[in-house]
Amino acid sequence: MGVEGAEDAGVYRIGPSLALVETTDIITPLVDDPFTFGRIAAANALSDVYAMGGRPVTAMNLAFFPACSLPTSILAAILAGGSDALREAGACLVGGHTVEDQELKYGLAVTGLIDPARLVRNCTSRPGDLLVLTKPLGTGIVSTAIKAQMVAPALEAEAIRWMTLLNAAAAGLMVELGASSATDVTGFGFIGHACEMALGAQLSFRIELARVPVMAGVADLVQDGLIPAGCYRNREHYAHHVSGIGGDPLLPLFDPQTSGGLLIALPPQAAAEFLARSADAGAFAVCLGEVEPGGGSPLVFY
Repeated sequence: MGVEGAEDAGVYRIGPSLALVETTDIITPLVDDPFTFGRIAAANALSDVYAMGGRPVTAMNLAFFPACSLPTSILAAILAGGSDALREAGACLVGGHTVEDQELKYGLAVTGLIDPARLVRNCTSRPGDLLVLTKPLGTGIVSTAIKAQMVAPALEAEAIRWMTLLNAAAAGLMVELGASSATDVTGFGFIGHACEMALGAQLSFRIELARVPVMAGVADLVQDGLIPAGCYRNREHYAHHVSGIGGDPLLPLFDPQTSGGLLIALPPQAAAEFLARSADAGAFAVCLGEVEPGGGSPLVFY
């Protein structure tokens, strides 16, 4: 499995019941604290392995650093934040590469393992499945407000908490319960990644807009015009796949996320168990719609 589809990672079989899951991701700073930035970037890179149902095992740092304008202590703190996330994931840092660059960027190349029989793809949803999301939306908008120094401290802290949270537990549970399909919600926004799932399966996702979780305070930031350019680009690219409800109410759903949650399609009984077990564990999970036969718009909001 490689570049021919819209999967979250590449998969290469190395044995009858074992395959590699390969991915990489690099981002620019979203927060001021370098350690926190490193942890966010690592969680973001690890997420694609989790979205496939895999277990991260090794990672390599990819750092682009303006050595002439920033002290190397900042780079050390970023790498320490990345290592902290990798330790939590149980993955081993095996090396990396640093490039002197005018713009600070950091990410990782991650390798995971998976049994091909338990692989979770993003194009295999089935009619009747329920759709579950494991993190609220709004991190792109909040990050824009952080850069403008126009965000309340509590909302900034909440966004950081979600961006540094690994998708490991949600991934393990979805594999255990036999998820039909999944993806992680990142740069293309909720609507973009949901579209990829629906189009890949040639089905329609019917979603109740009021159930889609958006962090409290994000609507006020939208009113203040603190909207990332990627939000508008996503809307321009994916809006024609959407029917039912349009316009401004959908804008946060186009917001490009960093280290977003998993969007999972599960059979109804499995979805109920996923929600119940997530609640018991104190983890976030919301059912926001269902999968229907294709023939109309990939995404229908009501």
